[in-house]
Amino acid sequence: MTSTTSDQKDTSCALMSKPHCQRLVSKDGRSLMRGSAPGCRETWFGALRDMWGTWLALRWRWVVLAFCSSFLLHWLLFAVLWYLLARVNGDLEVPDHNSPPPGHVLCVKHVTGFTAAFSFALETQLTIGYGTMYPNADCPTAIALLALQMLLGLMLEAFITGAFVAKFSRSQKRCGGILFSPQAVVCEVRGQHCLMFRVCNLLPRPLVDVCVSAVLYEESDNHELHQTAIEFSVDNLGSRPCPLFLSPLTFYHPLTPTSPLNSATSSKHFELVVFLTASQESTGSGYQKKTSYLPDEIQYGSCFTKVTSRHGKGRGKAESMRYFDTQPSPLTLPNTHTGDTLEKEHVSVQINGEGCDRLE
Repeated sequence: MTSTTSDQKDTSCALMSKPHCQRLVSKDGRSLMRGSAPGCRETWFGALRDMWGTWLALRWRWVVLAFCSSFLLHWLLFAVLWYLLARVNGDLEVPDHNSPPPGHVLCVKHVTGFTAAFSFALETQLTIGYGTMYPNADCPTAIALLALQMLLGLMLEAFITGAFVAKFSRSQKRCGGILFSPQAVVCEVRGQHCLMFRVCNLLPRPLVDVCVSAVLYEESDNHELHQTAIEFSVDNLGSRPCPLFLSPLTFYHPLTPTSPLNSATSSKHFELVVFLTASQESTGSGYQKKTSYLPDEIQYGSCFTKVTSRHGKGRGKAESMRYFDTQPSPLTLPNTHTGDTLEKEHVSVQINGEGCDRLE
Protein backbone atom coordinates (compact mmCIF):
# COMPACT_ATOMS: atom_id res chain seq x y z
CA MET A 1 0.00 0.00 0.00
CA THR A 2 1.16 3.55 -0.71
CA SER A 3 0.26 6.70 1.11
CA THR A 4 0.61 10.39 0.38
CA THR A 5 0.66 13.38 2.70
CA SER A 6 -1.20 16.60 2.16
CA ASP A 7 0.96 19.70 1.93
CA GLN A 8 -1.68 21.98 3.38
CA LYS A 9 -1.83 21.25 7.09
CA ASP A 10 -4.33 23.97 7.83
CA THR A 11 -6.70 22.64 5.20
CA SER A 12 -6.59 19.12 6.59
CA CYS A 13 -7.22 20.42 10.07
CA ALA A 14 -10.23 22.37 8.87
CA LEU A 15 -11.53 19.38 6.96
CA MET A 16 -11.52 16.73 9.64
CA SER A 17 -11.07 18.34 13.06
CA LYS A 18 -13.80 20.94 13.32
CA PRO A 19 -17.00 19.65 14.94
CA HIS A 20 -19.25 21.07 12.21
CA CYS A 21 -17.25 19.37 9.41
CA GLN A 22 -16.25 15.98 10.74
CA ARG A 23 -16.39 13.99 7.53
CA LEU A 24 -15.23 14.34 3.96
CA VAL A 25 -18.09 12.39 2.34
CA SER A 26 -21.65 12.18 3.62
CA LYS A 27 -23.44 8.87 4.02
CA ASP A 28 -25.49 9.52 0.86
CA GLY A 29 -22.35 10.19 -1.19
CA ARG A 30 -22.16 13.99 -1.25
CA SER A 31 -18.64 15.39 -1.12
CA LEU A 32 -18.23 17.71 1.85
CA MET A 33 -14.60 18.54 1.16
CA ARG A 34 -13.85 22.22 0.81
CA GLY A 35 -10.49 23.69 -0.02
CA SER A 36 -9.14 27.06 0.97
CA ALA A 37 -11.82 29.64 0.21
CA PRO A 38 -10.67 32.22 -2.38
CA GLY A 39 -11.94 35.75 -2.54
CA CYS A 40 -15.29 36.67 -4.02
CA ARG A 41 -13.71 37.99 -7.21
CA GLU A 42 -11.66 34.84 -7.78
CA THR A 43 -14.74 32.71 -7.12
CA TRP A 44 -16.79 34.50 -9.78
CA PHE A 45 -13.94 34.38 -12.30
CA GLY A 46 -13.51 30.66 -11.68
CA ALA A 47 -17.21 30.06 -12.16
CA LEU A 48 -17.21 31.98 -15.45
CA ARG A 49 -14.15 30.12 -16.75
CA ASP A 50 -15.84 26.80 -16.01
CA MET A 51 -19.41 27.80 -16.82
CA TRP A 52 -20.41 24.30 -17.91
CA GLY A 53 -19.15 22.68 -14.72
CA THR A 54 -20.72 25.42 -12.60
CA TRP A 55 -24.07 24.89 -14.30
CA LEU A 56 -24.02 21.13 -13.79
CA ALA A 57 -23.06 21.55 -10.14
CA LEU A 58 -26.09 23.74 -9.38
CA ARG A 59 -29.10 22.30 -7.62
CA TRP A 60 -32.26 21.83 -9.65
CA ARG A 61 -34.01 24.77 -8.00
CA TRP A 62 -31.25 27.10 -9.19
CA VAL A 63 -31.17 25.48 -12.63
CA VAL A 64 -34.90 26.12 -13.13
CA LEU A 65 -34.49 29.67 -11.83
CA ALA A 66 -31.55 30.26 -14.18
CA PHE A 67 -33.55 28.75 -17.07
CA CYS A 68 -36.47 31.15 -16.53
CA SER A 69 -34.25 34.14 -15.79
CA SER A 70 -32.06 33.66 -18.87
CA PHE A 71 -35.02 33.65 -21.24
CA LEU A 72 -36.72 36.56 -19.51
CA LEU A 73 -33.52 38.61 -19.65
CA HIS A 74 -33.03 37.68 -23.30
CA TRP A 75 -36.55 38.79 -24.19
CA LEU A 76 -36.18 41.94 -22.12
CA LEU A 77 -32.87 42.85 -23.75
CA PHE A 78 -34.23 42.58 -27.27
CA ALA A 79 -37.48 44.27 -26.27
CA VAL A 80 -35.36 47.28 -25.31
CA LEU A 81 -33.47 47.07 -28.62
CA TRP A 82 -36.67 46.83 -30.67
CA TYR A 83 -38.15 49.73 -28.71
CA LEU A 84 -35.04 51.86 -29.31
CA LEU A 85 -35.11 50.97 -33.02
CA ALA A 86 -38.73 52.04 -33.28
CA ARG A 87 -38.00 55.22 -31.35
CA VAL A 88 -34.93 56.17 -33.42
CA ASN A 89 -36.74 55.38 -36.65
CA GLY A 90 -39.70 57.52 -35.58
CA ASP A 91 -42.22 54.67 -35.65
CA LEU A 92 -43.60 55.61 -32.22
CA GLU A 93 -44.79 58.97 -33.57
CA VAL A 94 -46.73 57.41 -36.43
CA PRO A 95 -50.44 57.43 -35.38
CA ASP A 96 -51.54 54.78 -37.84
CA HIS A 97 -49.09 52.10 -38.91
CA ASN A 98 -51.49 50.88 -41.57
CA SER A 99 -51.21 54.28 -43.30
CA PRO A 100 -47.71 55.66 -42.58
CA PRO A 101 -46.73 59.10 -43.88
CA PRO A 102 -45.32 59.20 -47.41
CA GLY A 103 -41.61 58.48 -47.48
CA HIS A 104 -41.56 56.92 -43.97
CA VAL A 105 -40.42 53.28 -43.86
CA LEU A 106 -41.62 51.40 -40.78
CA CYS A 107 -39.10 48.92 -39.30
CA VAL A 108 -41.69 46.87 -37.38
CA LYS A 109 -45.38 47.19 -37.98
CA HIS A 110 -47.53 48.08 -34.92
CA VAL A 111 -44.67 48.40 -32.40
CA THR A 112 -46.09 51.51 -30.73
CA GLY A 113 -44.66 51.10 -27.21
CA PHE A 114 -42.46 49.01 -24.95
CA THR A 115 -45.17 46.43 -24.28
CA ALA A 116 -45.60 45.85 -27.99
CA ALA A 117 -41.80 45.64 -28.38
CA PHE A 118 -41.60 42.98 -25.65
CA SER A 119 -44.39 41.02 -27.30
CA PHE A 120 -42.59 41.22 -30.63
CA ALA A 121 -39.30 40.00 -29.07
CA LEU A 122 -41.20 37.10 -27.46
CA GLU A 123 -42.86 36.11 -30.72
CA THR A 124 -39.56 36.32 -32.59
CA GLN A 125 -37.69 34.10 -30.13
CA LEU A 126 -40.42 31.46 -29.79
CA THR A 127 -41.35 31.58 -33.50
CA ILE A 128 -45.03 31.45 -32.59
CA GLY A 129 -45.96 33.48 -35.64
CA TYR A 130 -46.43 37.19 -36.18
CA GLY A 131 -49.89 38.68 -36.10
CA THR A 132 -50.24 42.31 -36.94
CA MET A 133 -46.61 42.92 -35.88
CA TYR A 134 -43.93 41.91 -38.35
CA PRO A 135 -40.57 43.29 -39.50
CA ASN A 136 -40.38 45.29 -42.69
CA ALA A 137 -38.01 43.91 -45.33
CA ASP A 138 -37.32 47.47 -46.48
CA CYS A 139 -35.64 48.28 -43.13
CA PRO A 140 -32.13 46.72 -43.12
CA THR A 141 -31.57 47.53 -39.43
CA ALA A 142 -34.65 45.52 -38.44
CA ILE A 143 -33.48 42.51 -40.49
CA ALA A 144 -30.01 42.66 -38.90
CA LEU A 145 -31.48 42.89 -35.39
CA LEU A 146 -33.83 40.01 -36.19
CA ALA A 147 -30.90 37.82 -37.30
CA LEU A 148 -28.91 38.73 -34.18
CA GLN A 149 -31.79 37.79 -31.87
CA MET A 150 -32.35 34.47 -33.59
CA LEU A 151 -28.64 33.54 -33.48
CA LEU A 152 -28.26 34.39 -29.79
CA GLY A 153 -31.56 32.71 -29.01
CA LEU A 154 -30.52 29.48 -30.71
CA MET A 155 -27.23 29.49 -28.81
CA LEU A 156 -29.07 29.98 -25.52
CA GLU A 157 -31.53 27.21 -26.26
CA ALA A 158 -28.75 24.81 -27.28
CA PHE A 159 -26.78 25.49 -24.10
CA ILE A 160 -29.77 25.08 -21.79
CA THR A 161 -31.03 21.96 -23.57
CA GLY A 162 -27.58 20.35 -23.39
CA ALA A 163 -27.24 21.26 -19.72
CA PHE A 164 -30.61 19.71 -18.88
CA VAL A 165 -29.70 16.50 -20.71
CA ALA A 166 -26.31 16.39 -18.99
CA LYS A 167 -27.85 16.84 -15.54
CA PHE A 168 -30.39 14.11 -16.17
CA SER A 169 -27.70 11.71 -17.41
CA ARG A 170 -25.17 12.21 -14.60
CA SER A 171 -24.03 8.80 -13.39
CA GLN A 172 -24.18 9.62 -9.68
CA LYS A 173 -27.79 10.79 -9.99
CA ARG A 174 -28.94 7.45 -11.38
CA CYS A 175 -27.78 5.59 -8.29
CA GLY A 176 -30.63 6.31 -5.91
CA GLY A 177 -31.40 2.58 -5.84
CA ILE A 178 -27.88 1.57 -4.77
CA LEU A 179 -27.66 1.46 -0.97
CA PHE A 180 -24.64 1.00 1.26
CA SER A 181 -24.97 -0.49 4.72
CA PRO A 182 -25.05 2.31 7.31
CA GLN A 183 -22.54 0.38 9.41
CA ALA A 184 -19.45 -1.61 8.58
CA VAL A 185 -18.69 -4.68 10.67
CA VAL A 186 -15.62 -6.53 11.86
CA CYS A 187 -16.04 -10.25 12.43
CA GLU A 188 -14.09 -13.48 12.26
CA VAL A 189 -13.96 -15.58 9.13
CA ARG A 190 -11.81 -18.73 9.20
CA GLY A 191 -9.67 -17.43 12.05
CA GLN A 192 -9.13 -14.05 10.46
CA HIS A 193 -10.62 -10.67 11.28
CA CYS A 194 -12.31 -8.99 8.30
CA LEU A 195 -13.86 -5.59 7.80
CA MET A 196 -17.07 -5.89 5.79
CA PHE A 197 -19.80 -3.72 4.34
CA ARG A 198 -22.82 -4.65 2.27
CA VAL A 199 -24.32 -3.06 -0.85
CA CYS A 200 -27.90 -3.50 -2.05
CA ASN A 201 -29.19 -2.91 -5.58
CA LEU A 202 -32.80 -1.70 -5.75
CA LEU A 203 -32.64 -0.66 -9.39
CA PRO A 204 -35.12 -2.47 -11.67
CA ARG A 205 -32.24 -3.87 -13.74
CA PRO A 206 -29.01 -5.67 -12.83
CA LEU A 207 -25.63 -4.01 -13.25
CA VAL A 208 -22.38 -5.49 -14.50
CA ASP A 209 -18.65 -4.91 -13.96
CA VAL A 210 -18.99 -3.72 -10.38
CA CYS A 211 -15.74 -2.23 -9.06
CA VAL A 212 -15.19 -1.10 -5.48
CA SER A 213 -12.25 0.96 -4.30
CA ALA A 214 -11.63 2.61 -0.95
CA VAL A 215 -9.36 5.28 0.45
CA LEU A 216 -8.46 5.60 4.12
CA TYR A 217 -8.07 9.21 5.25
CA GLU A 218 -6.14 9.59 8.51
CA GLU A 219 -5.43 12.72 10.47
CA SER A 220 -2.36 12.54 12.64
CA ASP A 221 -1.63 14.52 15.78
CA ASN A 222 0.14 17.25 13.79
CA HIS A 223 -2.98 17.61 11.58
CA GLU A 224 -1.42 16.02 8.51
CA LEU A 225 -3.88 14.23 6.23
CA HIS A 226 -2.73 10.82 4.98
CA GLN A 227 -4.44 8.92 2.16
CA THR A 228 -4.04 5.16 1.78
CA ALA A 229 -5.64 2.78 -0.70
CA ILE A 230 -7.65 -0.12 0.79
CA GLU A 231 -8.56 -3.15 -1.30
CA PHE A 232 -11.98 -4.80 -0.97
CA SER A 233 -13.23 -7.89 -2.75
CA VAL A 234 -16.34 -10.07 -2.91
CA ASP A 235 -16.29 -13.87 -2.66
CA ASN A 236 -13.17 -15.26 -4.39
CA LEU A 237 -12.96 -12.66 -7.15
CA GLY A 238 -10.03 -10.84 -5.57
CA SER A 239 -9.38 -7.49 -7.23
CA ARG A 240 -11.37 -8.39 -10.36
CA PRO A 241 -14.73 -6.63 -10.99
CA CYS A 242 -17.87 -8.42 -9.93
CA PRO A 243 -19.52 -9.53 -13.21
CA LEU A 244 -23.12 -9.15 -12.01
CA PHE A 245 -24.67 -6.90 -9.37
CA LEU A 246 -27.97 -8.14 -8.09
CA SER A 247 -28.72 -7.92 -4.38
CA PRO A 248 -26.95 -7.88 -2.05
CA LEU A 249 -23.16 -8.00 -2.28
CA THR A 250 -20.89 -8.20 0.75
CA PHE A 251 -17.38 -6.81 0.30
CA TYR A 252 -14.60 -7.62 2.73
CA HIS A 253 -11.07 -6.54 3.57
CA PRO A 254 -8.87 -8.94 5.60
CA LEU A 255 -7.33 -7.20 8.60
CA THR A 256 -3.89 -8.69 8.12
CA PRO A 257 -0.91 -7.45 10.14
CA THR A 258 0.08 -5.27 7.18
CA SER A 259 -3.38 -3.76 6.70
CA PRO A 260 -3.43 0.05 7.05
CA LEU A 261 -6.64 -0.25 9.08
CA ASN A 262 -4.73 -1.89 11.93
CA SER A 263 -2.80 1.31 12.58
CA ALA A 264 -5.68 3.67 11.77
CA THR A 265 -7.09 3.52 15.30
CA SER A 266 -3.96 5.26 16.63
CA SER A 267 -4.64 8.40 14.56
CA LYS A 268 -6.66 11.30 15.86
CA HIS A 269 -9.36 10.81 13.26
CA PHE A 270 -9.85 8.59 10.24
CA GLU A 271 -12.51 8.09 7.59
CA LEU A 272 -12.92 5.20 5.18
CA VAL A 273 -14.39 6.44 1.87
CA VAL A 274 -15.78 3.73 -0.42
CA PHE A 275 -16.33 4.24 -4.17
CA LEU A 276 -18.51 1.94 -6.29
CA THR A 277 -18.69 2.03 -10.08
CA ALA A 278 -20.81 -0.17 -12.33
CA SER A 279 -22.37 -0.13 -15.77
CA GLN A 280 -25.65 -1.17 -17.30
CA GLU A 281 -25.35 -4.12 -19.65
CA SER A 282 -27.91 -3.00 -22.21
CA THR A 283 -26.77 0.61 -22.66
CA GLY A 284 -23.29 0.76 -21.16
CA SER A 285 -24.33 3.72 -18.98
CA GLY A 286 -22.05 4.27 -16.01
CA TYR A 287 -23.14 4.34 -12.37
CA GLN A 288 -21.15 5.89 -9.53
CA LYS A 289 -21.92 5.85 -5.83
CA LYS A 290 -19.83 6.53 -2.74
CA THR A 291 -20.18 6.62 1.01
CA SER A 292 -17.91 6.80 4.05
CA TYR A 293 -17.47 5.18 7.42
CA LEU A 294 -16.21 6.93 10.54
CA PRO A 295 -14.71 5.04 13.50
CA ASP A 296 -18.00 5.05 15.39
CA GLU A 297 -19.75 3.55 12.34
CA ILE A 298 -17.71 0.35 12.45
CA GLN A 299 -19.17 -2.38 14.66
CA TYR A 300 -16.52 -4.66 16.12
CA GLY A 301 -17.67 -8.15 16.99
CA SER A 302 -20.73 -8.06 14.72
CA CYS A 303 -21.72 -9.64 11.44
CA PHE A 304 -24.51 -9.12 8.94
CA THR A 305 -27.56 -11.25 9.63
CA LYS A 306 -28.80 -14.00 7.40
CA VAL A 307 -31.23 -12.65 4.79
CA THR A 308 -34.06 -14.74 3.38
CA SER A 309 -36.74 -13.33 1.09
CA ARG A 310 -39.17 -14.61 -1.47
CA HIS A 311 -38.62 -13.89 -5.14
CA GLY A 312 -39.86 -10.44 -6.11
CA LYS A 313 -40.39 -9.31 -2.52
CA GLY A 314 -38.59 -6.73 -0.47
CA ARG A 315 -37.75 -4.38 -3.30
CA GLY A 316 -38.73 -1.27 -1.40
CA LYS A 317 -36.05 0.83 0.27
CA ALA A 318 -37.54 0.45 3.74
CA GLU A 319 -37.84 -3.32 3.45
CA SER A 320 -34.38 -3.66 1.91
CA MET A 321 -32.77 -1.98 4.92
CA ARG A 322 -33.15 -5.31 6.71
CA TYR A 323 -30.34 -6.55 4.49
CA PHE A 324 -28.10 -4.39 6.67
CA ASP A 325 -29.17 -5.77 10.05
CA THR A 326 -26.32 -7.03 12.22
CA GLN A 327 -25.99 -9.55 15.02
CA PRO A 328 -23.28 -10.12 17.64
CA SER A 329 -20.30 -12.21 16.57
CA PRO A 330 -17.64 -12.17 19.33
CA LEU A 331 -14.02 -11.79 18.30
CA THR A 332 -12.59 -14.76 20.17
CA LEU A 333 -9.74 -15.77 17.86
CA PRO A 334 -6.40 -13.96 17.50
CA ASN A 335 -6.08 -11.82 14.39
CA THR A 336 -3.65 -13.99 12.42
CA HIS A 337 -3.27 -14.08 8.69
CA THR A 338 -3.66 -17.66 7.48
CA GLY A 339 -3.25 -16.87 3.79
CA ASP A 340 -6.54 -18.58 2.97
CA THR A 341 -9.16 -16.79 0.94
CA LEU A 342 -12.78 -16.65 1.91
CA GLU A 343 -14.75 -19.56 0.59
CA LYS A 344 -18.15 -19.17 -0.96
CA GLU A 345 -19.99 -20.77 1.92
CA HIS A 346 -18.91 -17.88 4.11
CA VAL A 347 -19.79 -14.99 1.79
CA SER A 348 -22.51 -15.79 -0.73
CA VAL A 349 -24.43 -13.55 -3.11
CA GLN A 350 -28.21 -13.49 -3.11
CA ILE A 351 -29.58 -13.97 -6.64
CA ASN A 352 -32.97 -12.49 -7.55
CA GLY A 353 -34.18 -12.53 -3.95
CA GLU A 354 -33.40 -16.21 -3.44
CA GLY A 355 -30.78 -17.75 -1.20
CA CYS A 356 -29.10 -15.85 1.59
CA ASP A 357 -26.01 -13.96 2.67
CA ARG A 358 -24.31 -15.55 5.60
CA LEU A 359 -21.13 -15.00 7.55
CA GLU A 360 -19.98 -17.75 9.94
